[in-house]
Amino acid sequence: MTIEILVPDLPESVADATVATWHKKPGDAVSRDEVLVDIETDKVVLEVPAPEDGILEAIFEEEGTTVLTKQLLGKIKAGAVAGEPTKDKTASAEASPNKRTTASLAEETNDALSPAVRRLISEHGIDASAVKGSGVGGRITREDVEAFVKNGKSASAAPVAEAKAEAPLAHRSEKRVPMTRLRKRIAERLLEAKNSTAMLTTFNEVNMKPIMDLRKQYQGIFEERHGIRLGFMSFYVKAVVEALKRFPEVNASIDGDDVVYHNFFDVSIAVSTPRGLVTPVLRDCDKLSLAEIEKGIRELAVKGRDGKLTVDELTGGNFTITNGGVFGSLMSTPIINPPQGAILGMHKIQDRPMAVDGKVEILPMMYLALSYDHRLIDGKESVGYLVTVKELLEDPTRLLLDV
Repeated sequence: MTIEILVPDLPESVADATVATWHKKPGDAVSRDEVLVDIETDKVVLEVPAPEDGILEAIFEEEGTTVLTKQLLGKIKAGAVAGEPTKDKTASAEASPNKRTTASLAEETNDALSPAVRRLISEHGIDASAVKGSGVGGRITREDVEAFVKNGKSASAAPVAEAKAEAPLAHRSEKRVPMTRLRKRIAERLLEAKNSTAMLTTFNEVNMKPIMDLRKQYQGIFEERHGIRLGFMSFYVKAVVEALKRFPEVNASIDGDDVVYHNFFDVSIAVSTPRGLVTPVLRDCDKLSLAEIEKGIRELAVKGRDGKLTVDELTGGNFTITNGGVFGSLMSTPIINPPQGAILGMHKIQDRPMAVDGKVEILPMMYLALSYDHRLIDGKESVGYLVTVKELLEDPTRLLLDV
C-alpha cells in the first residue's frame, strides 16, 4: 500500500512554506512517527513524521521548494522492507498530480529546480539541459552548477585569464547562501519597526550587588526546593511587570487610531536559536513566582534551541526583554518588537568604580536601555518606567513588599 506524505496544515497567518531538510532518501527504510522532512515557515519549523513503517518510495518536492498546505511531498510504501524493489521515483512523479519528470535532463525545466539552483543558472546564463545532475533522479544540485561553471571557465580561459588567476587575491572566495524564511521575516520586522514607529531609547544603570548577594545567600536552598537555579531573568521579569502596572502606557499598543491598554502581562523573552532570534511569550507573568518564571524561561529556551516552539508560543506579548549581556554586550539600543510599544535591553554586569556616600567603591553595574515608541509613550513615562525598574532591582525587597 502506498501512503502519501502531505504538507501539514499551516498556521492561519502563514501563506506558504519551504521544504527545509529531507532526513531520508528514496529507498530508505522509515519507522512510524520518524521525522521525514522539516518544513520551514516564517515563524516555526514543522516536522512531518512517517505515518507508517515502510520505505520512502519517492520525493516530489526537493529542499528549497515552496509548498502549500496539503501539497504532496512524497510517498511511502507501507510495510516494505529496505532492499526490496520499489517503484521508480520517475514513474511515481509522472503519476503524481504535479506531472513532474526527471527521466532525462533534456526535459528538466526551471519548475523542477530548487530556487537556489534556478538563481545560479540565471546568474551565469547557463542552459540547464547542459548540466549533468547528480541528485536524486538526475536532479541538478547547486554543486553541479558550480562545478559546471568552474569547468567551463577553466576550459575557455585565455592565457591572460590564467595570469589573472595567479594574482595575489586569487585565493579569496565567497559563499552565497539564500536567506532562511525566518531570517527574511526578521529582516521585514526590523524594517517595519524602524519605518513605522517613532523609536527613541533612554538609558540608566543599576547596581546589581543586592541581587547578587541575595542569589548567593539563597541559591542552594532555592535550587533544592524548586529544582532549578535562581537566575537574574526572574528578577528582571518581576521588576518589569511591577513597573508595567505603574506605567500602563508602556504596556499598551497602537491599533490604527486607537491606543489599546492591556490588563494582562505577557512578556516576550528574546531567545537566540540556531535559526535566528525569536521572542517566545511568557504569559501572565504577574501571577508567576520566581521559580515558575525560571522554569518557564528555561522551557522556552530549550524549545527554541530544538526548534520545537509553536506558533501560539511566538504570538502575542505586550513587552519584550532582551538580554545581550549573556553575549558580552555592554550597551545597545534594542529595536521595538511591533506592535508592542517598548523593549527593555539588559546588558553585561561589569565591575566599575562608583561614587557612594562620597567614597569610591567597586560595584557590579549593568546598563539598562529602554527603546519605546514616542507616538505612544512620552519622555516622562519612559524615564519614570526605567527608574522604577532600576529601583526595584537595586532593592529586590520592594518586589516582595509591593512598595
